[in-house]
Amino acid sequence: MESIEDYILRITRLANRNKELNEQLQGLVGRYELLQKQNEKYLNLLSEHSFEDIEKRLKGLKTKEKLKKFKMVSVLFANFHGFEELSSRKDAQKLIDTLDDLYRDFDKIAKKYNIIKIKTIGDSFLFAAGMREENRTNPVDIVRAALEMQHIVKKKIINGDKEPFWKVSMGIHTGPVLGKSTGKKKTPYSISGESANIASRIGRASKPGEINISVMTYELVKEFFDFETAGALPVKYNGTLEMYKVKGILPALQADDNPLETNKNFRIKYGLIQFLDIQEEMLDILEKKLPRNLYYHNVKHTIDVITEVELIGWAEGLTEEDILLLKLAALFHDSGHTISYKNHEEYSAQIARDILTNYNYPEEHINTVCRLILSTKFPPTPKDKLEQVICDSDLDYLGRSDFIPVSNMLYKELKENNMIGSLEEWNMLQLNFIKNHQYYTETARNLREVNKQNQIQRLQELIEAEVNKAS
Repeated sequence: MESIEDYILRITRLANRNKELNEQLQGLVGRYELLQKQNEKYLNLLSEHSFEDIEKRLKGLKTKEKLKKFKMVSVLFANFHGFEELSSRKDAQKLIDTLDDLYRDFDKIAKKYNIIKIKTIGDSFLFAAGMREENRTNPVDIVRAALEMQHIVKKKIINGDKEPFWKVSMGIHTGPVLGKSTGKKKTPYSISGESANIASRIGRASKPGEINISVMTYELVKEFFDFETAGALPVKYNGTLEMYKVKGILPALQADDNPLETNKNFRIKYGLIQFLDIQEEMLDILEKKLPRNLYYHNVKHTIDVITEVELIGWAEGLTEEDILLLKLAALFHDSGHTISYKNHEEYSAQIARDILTNYNYPEEHINTVCRLILSTKFPPTPKDKLEQVICDSDLDYLGRSDFIPVSNMLYKELKENNMIGSLEEWNMLQLNFIKNHQYYTETARNLREVNKQNQIQRLQELIEAEVNKAS
C-alpha cells in the first residue's frame, strides 16, 4: 500500500505538472487570441466590401436569403494540374474518365468527413468543413480528407506511366466566413470572406502533390499531424502568413497497417477536443430544459462533477481515455432530469447514448459512459475505479466547506418535489447518511474526509440547537 509520504510526493508531482501545463496553455491562449484578431481583420476584407456594406445591400434586396457568420471554418482549395499536357496524349479520353473518377472520389471523401463542396471553378475545387455543423474538430477533419484525396490521386496511374498524370496542389486555411444558402444539394453554400481567398492563394502557391496549410490551421492540428515549414505567403495589409506542409498523420497516432488510418491514441485526442462541442451542446440543453426548481441538480452541479472527475482521475493515475469517459459520464449524469425527476439516471444514460451515437463514438465507449451514469444511482455501490471516481465526485459536496448551503439547496429541491418533510427531518437524514458514507478513492479521502467529519459536527450542532429551541 502506498505510504502517505509517497502519496504526497505523487500529488506534488501532479501539481507541478499541472502548473507547467497551465503555463503552456496560457501561452497557447495568447497566441490563439492573436490569431483570432488576425482572422477578424481577414473577415473585414470581403471582396473589397466590408461586412456592414454587404448587410446594407442585403437589406435593400427583396430576397429572404441572408448571410450567416461562421466563426471557425476550414477551407480547402484543390487545384488540378495536367490539362496543359492533355492534348498531346493519345489516351486523352481515358485520362478524362480518370479525372471524372477523381471528382467522384473527392465527393465521397468529403461526405465521409462531413465536408461540403462550395463550388467548382474549372480545374479547381473549394471545400469547407464546419458549416454543416459548427464544431472545433473541423480543422482535423479537413486535413485528414486532404490526405486521403492526395492518396487517391497518387493511385490513379494509367498503364505505361511511371507516375500519375493528374496531380493536385492543395491549400487549407481556418478562419471566419460568411455563408449564404444556395438551395442546391451538391453545393449548399456560397461563401465570402478572406478565409477562402487565403486558402486559394496557399493552394496555388503549393507544388503539385503537396498540402500546405496556414499557421492558423497549423496551431489547431499540430498535435495530430507531421509537418515541415513551407515558407511564408504575402498577405495584403497583414505582412506575411506562415505556411506548413502536411507530411501525414503522426506515426504515434497512425494505425499499424495503414498510415492514413488512425489508432486509439488519435481518437482519444480527437475525443478530448470533441468533448468541448458536446459539452457546449449539452449545457445549452440543460440551461433551456431543466426545471427551474432544481436548486441542486442544476448546471453548476454538472460542471462541478466534470471538474472533480478530472481532478480525482488524474490524481488516481487514470489514462486519457479514462478521463474522457468520466468527463462524458459527468456531463450527462443528471441530464435525465429534463425528462423525469425519478429514475433520471436511466433517462440520462439514454440521452448520452443518443447524442454520443450522433458523434460517432464507438459502442464500447458509449456502453462505459452509460454504465458510469447508472453507477451514480443512490445508494452508490461502485464496482471499479472509474465508478468510484464518479461516485466520489457526485457526492463531493459532503466534504466541502459549503456543505450546509448546498445541502439546504438540495432540501429545497426535494421539498418542492414532495420527497422530504421538515428541515429537521432532513438534517437528521443527512446526518445519518453522512455518518455512514465513505469516499472510495484515496484522493477523495485525503481531500474531503477531514472536512466531512467537520460537517457531521456542524449538523449535530444544528440539530441540537433545534431541539433546544423546541423545548
